[in-house]
Amino acid sequence: MRTLILLFIVGLSFIPQLTFAQSEENTETVKQLQIKKEEVVNQEKEALKTEVLAINKRLSNNEITETEAGKLKKEAAKKHARNIEDKLAIIESQIDLLERNNSIYDGSVFGIFIGNDKLKLGDSSERDIVYDRRTTADIVLAIGFNNAIINGQGLNDSPYKIGGSRFFELGYAWKTRVFDNSNFLRLKYGFSFQFNGLKIDDNQYLVEQGDETVLETYPLNLDKAKFRMDNLVFPIHFEIGPSTKREGDNYFRYSTKNKFKLGLGGYAGFNLLTIQKLKYEENGEDRKDKFKQNFNTNNFIYGLSSYVAFGDTALYVKYDLNTIFKDNPVDQRNISVGLRFDMD
Repeated sequence: MRTLILLFIVGLSFIPQLTFAQSEENTETVKQLQIKKEEVVNQEKEALKTEVLAINKRLSNNEITETEAGKLKKEAAKKHARNIEDKLAIIESQIDLLERNNSIYDGSVFGIFIGNDKLKLGDSSERDIVYDRRTTADIVLAIGFNNAIINGQGLNDSPYKIGGSRFFELGYAWKTRVFDNSNFLRLKYGFSFQFNGLKIDDNQYLVEQGDETVLETYPLNLDKAKFRMDNLVFPIHFEIGPSTKREGDNYFRYSTKNKFKLGLGGYAGFNLLTIQKLKYEENGEDRKDKFKQNFNTNNFIYGLSSYVAFGDTALYVKYDLNTIFKDNPVDQRNISVGLRFDMD
């Protein structure tokens, strides 16, 4: 009996040392989990980029329509946004558990494995902690309605269908904190591919007449007449809004997740492709014609853009200052309104 009591007392003497070692290890694991949250976001965005590229390939191979492609892209964006939300919630739960209980939680969720010294995902090795990360990067995904502002006309008088004219944007943007000790002002810049579509109304189509491009009535009944401009542009925005600062012993981060954001700026770039598609029936057979030509459009693209967000999704507006057609007597300028998904 005396031997058992002695062993029990000796065991109790090691408890403070064990608790102290676990506390230090616990703190380090929490830091690694904070870093893992950023990795989860980046991985889901890369997965979304791959899925969007696959949808675009199906669209270019005429396997799906533009409407179906837009729907698939929107569903993919929602899916990966939910993935990010759920995975971050799991990591936050692990952090809460570690901070609430003074011990190491040894488990695995979504491929995250916590050992004594490292936090791993699959075969990745331990990462060094960056003290201050002033620049982050996001995939830009935007979709919405497109039309043209025409001098002397309102949108109700537009020759382009409001509901059928749409735009899509896919790109990559970096966001850099402007000031050392404040994240209220950020500079957002990058590149984007913009696809601006105009669906022509009243059985009309575009025709080049010398230096001008005019609308004429097609000799047959058109099922669809669509004009599209594909641009490569380089946007830049000043973004303002509050953020949350998270600090550790050897790092700090600013987060704008679920915060108000306002972006004001513009873009400049080049027209890569101009195409008109006509769909009609002739002699009982369906016909599709594609015309890839300049249509006297401006090759240099520049304009103003803005977005406002109250979370991960923003209301997005962009307006071309250049006219669509160079030498037309009446100026037409492209305008787009829709949703933008790069608001982390």
